[in-house]
Amino acid sequence: MDRKSTSSSVVWAVLLILIGVAALVLQVVPNWDQTLDLSQTWPLLVIGAGLFLLALGVGVGRPQLAIPACILGGIGGILAWQNYTGEWESWAYVWTLIPGFVGVGIILSNLLGRERGDGVRGGIRLLVLSIVLFAAFTTFFSLVGLAGAYAPILLIAVGVVLLAWSGMDAVQRLGQQRALEPPLEAGSRPRGDAPTLRPTHGGPL
Repeated sequence: MDRKSTSSSVVWAVLLILIGVAALVLQVVPNWDQTLDLSQTWPLLVIGAGLFLLALGVGVGRPQLAIPACILGGIGGILAWQNYTGEWESWAYVWTLIPGFVGVGIILSNLLGRERGDGVRGGIRLLVLSIVLFAAFTTFFSLVGLAGAYAPILLIAVGVVLLAWSGMDAVQRLGQQRALEPPLEAGSRPRGDAPTLRPTHGGPL
């Protein structure tokens, strides 16, 4: 069985298992809609869709599915918080978290695919950008009374993240510079040392 057939089999197996679990829940809990109270818990469906995509990506060997999975899961988390608190106007600034969800998805995609390098760094940059935007928009709207209490904490967090990011870049550049320097050969003198003057056979200097 080739890789494509194996992936298709895994997808169908996951779908059958989910359908079976749903049917079992309907049998065991006849009034499941009243028990769950979908008017309050419907954002969990969005989170569940994200988890399903992530599990599907891992199962079929498609780590790229981690990106839409993280977007769906993150938006589902925002919707759950807004539905619980009633602060739907917070979309004015919480949308800035979506690039961070994309960054987390890129990082997971690279880690699941056993890849290191530019992909992970790109995901971290998106995550940092999202945090900075979120802090900036939250601070701005705190001035008009939308989200006042968390602005100082967010500013401190952004400062710490930026310091850590700068330190990581500095350490990485230093390591690259040391890797590019040629090793000193035996008997050679370090660059910058003045040559030693020796007398010649013709007489003193």
